[in-house]
Amino acid sequence: MPRQALFLMLIGLSLAMLPGCSRKKPTTAPQAPVQEVVSTAPAPAPEPPAAPEPAPESVDPLDGDLASVNEYVRSQGLLDDVFYSYDSFDLTEEARQRLAANAQFFNRNTAFEAVIEGHCDERGTPEYNLALGERRASSARSYLTSLGVDGSRLRTITYGEERPVCTGNEEACWSQNRRAHFLITGRRGTD
Repeated sequence: MPRQALFLMLIGLSLAMLPGCSRKKPTTAPQAPVQEVVSTAPAPAPEPPAAPEPAPESVDPLDGDLASVNEYVRSQGLLDDVFYSYDSFDLTEEARQRLAANAQFFNRNTAFEAVIEGHCDERGTPEYNLALGERRASSARSYLTSLGVDGSRLRTITYGEERPVCTGNEEACWSQNRRAHFLITGRRGTD
């Protein structure tokens, strides 16, 4: 090989080896910080909230059959019995207050019809107690109508001493039996 070619080759080889032999690391130019690309597309619309689940239908206890209605009315104290003194059908102040509460029930629930039962304790003859029971039921009905309850919605019946709630032979029992008792018997406008 000609000398000149060999010389060029040696120079080329030494130059090629020079950077690899150096102990210093080459400095690199600082890199520009990477910029985050922000999309300018609009954000997706949030999903509409789920429709609220319908509340369970509340059942009006006064819409049930009459036995259920009477049970509910009793449990809530909406139609309380009215009590009388011995051998009397006169209304006490307490009886008037109870009848006023009963009148509120009837005036709010105008579809209901009711019977007012007259009851007595066991003292007296059966005939006398039947008549006294009728007067008790009638006095309760009259007071309710004076408070705005439509009298055509109220019937009266007497049981005298025939249906006691307490069967003892002492005043504590007798006082529970001297009463006017209310029972819802129907609804107007229904078949």
